[in-house]
Amino acid sequence: MTTAQAESTIPTGTWQSDPVHSSVAFEVRHAVGTFRGTFGEFEATLSDRGGEAKLTGRVPVESVEVKEENLEAHLLSPEFFDRDQSPEIGFESTRIAAEDGKLVVEGELSVKGTSKAVTAQGELKGPIPGPDGNDRIGIDLETTVDRHDYGLDWNMDMPDGSKMLGDEVTLIVHLELVREEA
Repeated sequence: MTTAQAESTIPTGTWQSDPVHSSVAFEVRHAVGTFRGTFGEFEATLSDRGGEAKLTGRVPVESVEVKEENLEAHLLSPEFFDRDQSPEIGFESTRIAAEDGKLVVEGELSVKGTSKAVTAQGELKGPIPGPDGNDRIGIDLETTVDRHDYGLDWNMDMPDGSKMLGDEVTLIVHLELVREEA
């Protein structure tokens, strides 16, 4: 199924993320490489009631996962996500459409008490019957945001005068969603 076809066939009903087969990740330039992290817990729901599709999601900040425990603690501090003051990242779509062969999802991303409009692109696959008999769909989305828009301003000067972290953060969401029974 092409994405243009997917737009006209976004399935009705309510679909919940399957956490075993889904992921929420981020990437940012670090020195001369790319730093990657994930969130171990999240919820996403796609619903289509009355012909209008809506995608919503929430991520507990404390579920951030990186390869270094001390770095996880730094990411939870006020210099980054500020878990104590802003324990959750949220998303709510305002528009879902197919454009130029891509699934386009526009919405509000809320991080650290700030909500900004974002546009993610990707694709929709399915629905297909899963091995458990429940219908499933797949949604892969990616967008890039400026971390400073959300108050994630920490950085460090490198010896050559460059900055340790890049400004742009790529968000990568892979969702396998299961239809809720009516």
